[in-house]
Amino acid sequence: MDLISPDLGLIIWQTIGFAILFLLLAKFAWKPILSALEERDGAIEASLNEAQKAKMEMANLVAENERLLQEARIERDEILRAANAYAAKLMEEAKGEAASAGAKMIEEAKAVIETEKQAALTDVKIQVAEMSLRIAEKLLRQNLASEPSQKKLVEDFVKDLKLN
Repeated sequence: MDLISPDLGLIIWQTIGFAILFLLLAKFAWKPILSALEERDGAIEASLNEAQKAKMEMANLVAENERLLQEARIERDEILRAANAYAAKLMEEAKGEAASAGAKMIEEAKAVIETEKQAALTDVKIQVAEMSLRIAEKLLRQNLASEPSQKKLVEDFVKDLKLN
């Protein structure tokens, strides 16, 4: 039971021990403990400030990245638009060149056809003339086979000559 109800001497010695411990702690340990707590508080606050600053920098970087991405998209769209316009222009030029080349080929073909037509007509005329001469020669040989018919032909030629 001595532990539950302490003596007056035990209380005094415990109080003196506590006071000495309190004075020693106050003299030597209180300031280092407080400075360590203040240092830790400062470090935590600095870390929080650094984290806030890093968060703001990250937000700025994200905004900058979004801006750069938007600019890149706009530039890509402009390049695609320019490429499509250039391709359309090239196609129109190619169509125009093909049309003019086709028209030129048609004109050349018409000229060749006309030349061939004229050559064929000339050839036909020559053949008709040759045939006419052969027919005339055969007719003349038949008609001039006798001497009276030859005399009559000569007289007709002479009459025609006088008339002209």
